[in-house]
Amino acid sequence: MEKFISNNFLKKVWFLRCKYLFLPEILRKEGFDMQEFAEKLLGWYRENGRSLPWRDTQDPYRIWVSEIILQQTRVAQGYEYYERFVRRFPDVRSLADADEDEVMKYWQGLGYYSRARHLHAAAKSVAAMGRFPATYEEVRHLQGVGDYTAAAICAFAYGLPCAVVDGNVYRVISRWMGIDEPIDTTAGKKLFAALARELMGNADAALYNQAIMDFGALQCTPSSPNCLFCPLNDTCRALREGKVNEWPRKSKKTKVTERYFHYIFVRSGAYTYINKRGKGDIWQHLYELPLFETDRPMAEEELLASSEWKAFFGDLEPTTVALVEKGVRHVLSHRVLIADCHEVVLADEALFNHRFRRVLVSELQNFAVPRLVSHFFSLLLEPNQ
Repeated sequence: MEKFISNNFLKKVWFLRCKYLFLPEILRKEGFDMQEFAEKLLGWYRENGRSLPWRDTQDPYRIWVSEIILQQTRVAQGYEYYERFVRRFPDVRSLADADEDEVMKYWQGLGYYSRARHLHAAAKSVAAMGRFPATYEEVRHLQGVGDYTAAAICAFAYGLPCAVVDGNVYRVISRWMGIDEPIDTTAGKKLFAALARELMGNADAALYNQAIMDFGALQCTPSSPNCLFCPLNDTCRALREGKVNEWPRKSKKTKVTERYFHYIFVRSGAYTYINKRGKGDIWQHLYELPLFETDRPMAEEELLASSEWKAFFGDLEPTTVALVEKGVRHVLSHRVLIADCHEVVLADEALFNHRFRRVLVSELQNFAVPRLVSHFFSLLLEPNQ
């Protein structure tokens, strides 16, 4: 067991080339007690599991919504959004019939907005089908649903023997078993999926999956896990070898790039201007202020004298130009946005750039915007606007 899951283990698996037919035998030979693992997790869960609204239902629609929200969102943040979303869209039909702009508005602040677009599109498909899919294969084919989400829906709604594998599960299994295989490779994903299924054994799928996910979220945390009071501490390889902070492993780090945004809030009497973002970039179909992007940060004088700035206004002469905020950092998954915002006042009758949509300032709250733009709105608008 001292030289467990490394190259030798993977060679055994891949040489068999039979969809892990002999994996249980390999695990038992290596000394892992899968039944004890499941029993300890379930015992811990009975004492420490979280009470969450989507756990009190077997409605596949509501479970689906919760899983999509939680894909890139912490439970503490997602809870409120879930409650608000299902109050407005309590079933598949109400979501399918909604306008996309309204769906995006209810998603505003959660980020990763493609999730909302896929959820909306999939709801239309389900509504047209006349029923919610009831098999793993059907659920997996819904737009925006991957292996993890399909497994979660099938386990929690239908009790099917599907093992979920999310970040919490990767962490628990990799630490307990001491697995070096990176979790962001095809081989690693297949390996962990097979191990998760074997470790679940014949346990109740919904209960077991909730247990291992909560265990990873509350007990076997990414940093400073409470190993002293962990029910698995006597069999955990990471703890025994002093490598708790080394697992799970990834093959590479995501390259982070910086982008420089310059937003312009135009006031022309009671009106302002917004733009709806198109495809092929971040925040697809969300609204924002007029924007131009540069390849580097710019000092104030340089920015106002730039060709990009002049192209926005043409022959218009702003009454005033004021810096609202400069150098706001907004971190995305693999980008850091560094944004400035200027407020420009034009004469009441002036018409700004035809590329943008003219709206009443008082109506801005009706449009779904990214969190960064919402931040600027909080500085620019009175509470009743």
